[in-house]
Formats: sequence, structure tokens, C-alpha cells
Amino acid sequence: MPPTELHQAYVFDLDGTIYLGDHLLPGAARLIGELRRRGIPVRFLSNNPTKDPQQYVEKLARLGLPTEITDIANTVVTTTRWLQEHHPGATLFVVGEQPLKRALTEAGFRLSEDPEQIDVVVASYDRTFDYAKLQTAFDAIWFHRRAILVQTNPDRFCPFPGGRGEPDCAAITAAIETCTGVKAEANLGKPSPIMLEEALRGLEVDPADCVMVGDRLGTDIQMALDTGMASCLVLTGETTAQDVAALEENHKPTYVLDRIDRLIPQRLWDELGWTEQD
Repeated sequence: MPPTELHQAYVFDLDGTIYLGDHLLPGAARLIGELRRRGIPVRFLSNNPTKDPQQYVEKLARLGLPTEITDIANTVVTTTRWLQEHHPGATLFVVGEQPLKRALTEAGFRLSEDPEQIDVVVASYDRTFDYAKLQTAFDAIWFHRRAILVQTNPDRFCPFPGGRGEPDCAAITAAIETCTGVKAEANLGKPSPIMLEEALRGLEVDPADCVMVGDRLGTDIQMALDTGMASCLVLTGETTAQDVAALEENHKPTYVLDRIDRLIPQRLWDELGWTEQD
């Protein structure tokens, strides 16, 4: 069943939920516009560390959905903040792409490829991953026994329009874990509560009064289940209705919708004169 009332705040995944590739999904623009018109806080989350928040601001603007940078958090943000809080001054080896490296450098961290100096190996989504990077991580963790391993996000693959995808952070983490025998000490993306804390930073809102909206059961919906939020799965991305039907009852989302603007209760649809053909 769709919601019958509005929530006090909304947290949205981006790819597969608000847009797919370079196109907004049906109803996304008018949903966000109506929530903002009512003064209801809207936040966006992403597990993708290959873009920084400014790049998301620019993309959303191009798609006709202007957004403040403070309304966006992704694993570039959470990884930087977590390392500042837990490992200030650490020397890092980042198996990742330039937006993540740039953010960590700007935050004052020293990046190194010398295994004898590395304190933390950061595994991330890296489309330039190769054997040399695996060797450096291995030497820092296993041979010199000085570095710990953390990962930006637990996604196995990143989905693309048309059904394709690319191996994501979990594949790189698994390679490092397998050769070193060491497990990652922290996951800094959904479903970690760290992501929810970042999304709600500055809002005086109880998570129980919020809803997490996304297309992935293992990240978006699991984070909501773990933190006591209402959850909404939209069938516009990775997950199918059959996937939901196969879940045990206590693992199912609060709402399952075929289009995102159905988050607006039916009585408000009627007042607004909305139809699914708009």
C-alpha cells in the first residue's frame, strides 16, 4: 500500500531512484518540488565514490532539479569525515578514483604508495584497479602488518541503463581481503548508519519520522531496517517485485511503489490534480 500521510523528512537514493543514467525517472521532479514547497526536508544519498557532491549538484541541475550541496551526501563525504574522526593524520593508500583522492587530500590527509608508510588502505570503486595496486595493499597490510583496511561501500556492482553494470567496491575489497586474510574494519556507505547520520546532519528529525527511498534491498532498504526508518522500495532500478515477494516479512520494505511520486498520498494527488500521464 502507498503512504497515507507525509513523513517529516525524506532521504533518497539517486541512481535508479531519482534518475537512471541521464534521465529523471517519471514523477521525480514533481515529487521533490511538492515536498520542498511544503517545507519538508529532502536529502540525497549515494554509495558512488566516483563523484563528489558538487558533481551531483551539477548533474541534478542539468536534469532540472536544482539542489543545494548541503542536501547531498555520498561515500566521498562519509569516508572523509570518518577518517578525520577515527584516524586523523593517517597516511592513506586509496584504491579509488580522483574525486575521493581529491577530497581526502583537501581534508589534509597524506596519500602514499609506499607500503612502509601506509596506515589505512581505503578500498573503493576503482576502474583503474590493477595488480600493482593489489600488491601495494597486500604489502601494507600483510607484509608490513601496519595498515588497516576500510571500504567506501559494499556494492558488488554498479548498474547501468540497459541492464549492464561494472564491478564495484565489494569486488576490490574481496580481492584485498582474500590475499591478506584481513577483513575490512569499516564500511562507510549504505547500509551503514554512518550514511544516515550524514544525511540527517543538521536536521532535528528522529529517524523514525523519516523515510528512506531507494531501489536496492541490500543497501537502501537494509539501512532503513537497521535504523528504524520507514522504507520505500521503488521498482525503477535493480530490484523486482519478485525479489520483494521472496523476502521474509520482517525484511520487506514499508512501501513498494512502481513510481516515486506515489510517495504523495492519494488524497493529495486528488487535490493537486495529478495523473500518471503527467
